[in-house]
Amino acid sequence: MKKAIVFNNVKKTFNQLKAVDGVSLSIEEGEFFALLGPNGAGKSTLINMMAGLVRPSNGSVSVMGFDVNKEYQKARHSVGIVPQELVFDPFFNVREMLRFQAGYFGKDKSNDKWVDEVIERLDLTEKSSTNMRKLSGGMKRRALIAQALVHRPPVIVLDEPTAGVDVELRQKLWNFINDLNKEGHTIVLTTHYLEEAETLCNRIGMMRSGKIVALDSTKNLLKQFASKNLKVRLHKNNFKKISKIIGMPNFEQNNDWYIFKLKKVSDASKIIEKLNQSKIQILDMELIESDLEDIFLKLTGKN
Repeated sequence: MKKAIVFNNVKKTFNQLKAVDGVSLSIEEGEFFALLGPNGAGKSTLINMMAGLVRPSNGSVSVMGFDVNKEYQKARHSVGIVPQELVFDPFFNVREMLRFQAGYFGKDKSNDKWVDEVIERLDLTEKSSTNMRKLSGGMKRRALIAQALVHRPPVIVLDEPTAGVDVELRQKLWNFINDLNKEGHTIVLTTHYLEEAETLCNRIGMMRSGKIVALDSTKNLLKQFASKNLKVRLHKNNFKKISKIIGMPNFEQNNDWYIFKLKKVSDASKIIEKLNQSKIQILDMELIESDLEDIFLKLTGKN
């Protein structure tokens, strides 16, 4: 398949800080790709390079085959980016802002039907004649998403698009973005809602300290790092006592629920036996699989 985005040995240094340190990454046309990592990992720097806002210190970046520095205009026409920050033009209402944005990319009035569809799909119809300054934070977020989509770019980059928005908008947005992906648009998502990445994305790249530390399909990542945890609800809620009885420091407590991270499944029976021997009643229990959050914490050094 053709490559929608290519980072070729990209490095970016700000003074002594290595924001991006030798990233080589290809994203194919039509992929729904998640770029994950803790704050400061280098995700936003990569996105800014795609937009042509930051020039790499080394290496090259291309979008739909166009080098973002040598063929900036063609590359920029090929991508729509939803930024984290609420940056907007305060002098126009929503519809005017979207029409002007489309005009920047050479779209004429024939694009108005698509503008109307974007407004409707993002529930902006009632606010389409409202000045951008008067919108709530959630509505401004919707308008920025619409702005990134208004010229129908083949590549859509969503940088924390659902941060601080309500559940209803999240659902509507993902339905819309999924439809665009099915039509062939390439989607790149950064998010701190890891369940979104796990549910939506075909492939995931994880960053730490400017490097890619994991890159695989979502299914393979979950399979590769699969582990089981024992979750038990106990009659007696005494963290120190339980720790001493079990002899395992690696567990979590949430009210009267305890989650033990198992090295092997047979450890579950040993934990249950020790609890029974200590006459601590088990009210409920289950074996649970590791999820993307567990993998993220392990690979990004946050656990």
